[in-house]
Amino acid sequence: MKRGAMVEERFVYREETHLTVLKTCLFYAGDGFNAYNSNGKLVFRVHSYRPNTRNAVLMDALGRCILTVRRKRSSLHRRWEGFSGERTEQNPLFSVRRSSIIGQSGMTVEVYNNPGEEYQIKGSFADRKCTIFNSGKEVVAEIRRKVDSCANIVLGKDVFVLCVKPEFDSAFAMGLILILDQIRWADFKCDGAESE
Repeated sequence: MKRGAMVEERFVYREETHLTVLKTCLFYAGDGFNAYNSNGKLVFRVHSYRPNTRNAVLMDALGRCILTVRRKRSSLHRRWEGFSGERTEQNPLFSVRRSSIIGQSGMTVEVYNNPGEEYQIKGSFADRKCTIFNSGKEVVAEIRRKVDSCANIVLGKDVFVLCVKPEFDSAFAMGLILILDQIRWADFKCDGAESE
C-alpha cells in the first residue's frame, strides 16, 4: 500500500484513526460537516452557504483551506476533481468518477501525480456504509454509522464515523466524503452494498 500524504502530511497518522463526522445542517447536500478526533477536538470543517455550488472547500480546525473539490461541468461519469488549497486553476491532485455510466457501480479515484495509483469506493454513502480500497484491494478507509457505546444505539445518518487506516491521508479521505455528499444521489448504491 502506498503510504503518505496526498493532501498534507500532518493529517497522516501512524495509528488507525476514527473521526466522528457531523453534518452541520440537514437542508441540502453539501451544506457542511465538522469532523472530530477521539478526544473531541475539531480536525476538519466544511461550510457551504449556497446550494448547487460546484466547489466544496475542506478546512482545518483553524479555518485554513486545505482541499477544494470541484465538479467538472460536462462529464458522463460525473467526474469530480480535488485541488490543493483553495485554488482550482492549478493541476488537480486526483479525480473521482463513477466506475460505470450504466447501472449502479462503485466510484474510481485516480491520483494524477502517481500514475497507476487508484482507489475504489464501494458501498452506500446514503446509508453511511462505504469502504475505500487501494489498487491492491486493501481497505484504507471506511465510512460507517456511529454507535453510541453507552446506550448501544445507532445514531442518525447525520453523524457517522470515518475510520482511516495507518499512514493513509485523512484529509484525502475527508475530501472523498465531500465528493460523495455532493453527488446528491439519495439512492446511490455501489456494487455489493447492503441497505440497513
